[in-house]
Amino acid sequence: MPAADLPLLIEAARIAGRVATSFTGPTAARWDKPGDAGPVTEADLAVNDLLMSNLRAARPAYGWLSEETDDTTERLDHETVFIVDPIDGTRNFVEGGRTWAISIAVAHKGEITAAAIYLPLRDKMYGAAKGMGATLNQLQVTVASPSPTRTATVLAAVTNLEPHHWPGGVPQLTRHYRPSLAYRLSLVGEGRFDGMLTLRPSWEWDIAAGALIVSEAGGQITDQTGTPLRFNNESPMLNGVVAATKPLHDNLIWRLTHA
Repeated sequence: MPAADLPLLIEAARIAGRVATSFTGPTAARWDKPGDAGPVTEADLAVNDLLMSNLRAARPAYGWLSEETDDTTERLDHETVFIVDPIDGTRNFVEGGRTWAISIAVAHKGEITAAAIYLPLRDKMYGAAKGMGATLNQLQVTVASPSPTRTATVLAAVTNLEPHHWPGGVPQLTRHYRPSLAYRLSLVGEGRFDGMLTLRPSWEWDIAAGALIVSEAGGQITDQTGTPLRFNNESPMLNGVVAATKPLHDNLIWRLTHA
């Protein structure tokens, strides 16, 4: 199943990329979601409609969870679901940036089995299938090799390193940032950074595809307590995310959970 689903996701992501880039970010119609949930644009909805139509036609037995589709309990009746973020990094898209991504995953019984993350304006297509490794533009990728002689580089918002989060002591890290959570996870899988973390509650659609890319590239990913991630939950939200090379991941979890 994972091997069969991956080409479908990659092709769907490429088509979605053409739809998204047919809009000009700064001039695309946009509005704010209720409850201070961030912006959405006509491009987000166009990509969502395309993906829902194409993917569900190809796999009618799969359920559907997307940032831009009203969620219902219907997906909980399916062992296998698509988990989609049509445009991850909408603010970057609106600003005319290049660091937004289309993120598509398949979850089977709570585990991600296939994933594609596509950055059309950077020509970067990440893919992974369970047990088959992770790729960038069809070339195999692995997480960074740990080094005791350099400071680890981590993708995180500055608020994640505030002392109150770290009963075991704030780690010594070189911090960087990218606006898309899916892209941050992909960069860890690619080996460009040693890890990423977000200590805020995180929507499944932001994390699902990147989680498989990290794990298939040899990294470790859990929530902020060290608990393995499960997907297609009744409330589709995770308790933060820590993804990194195994030694760094173990160190970060220890510092987050031990006084």
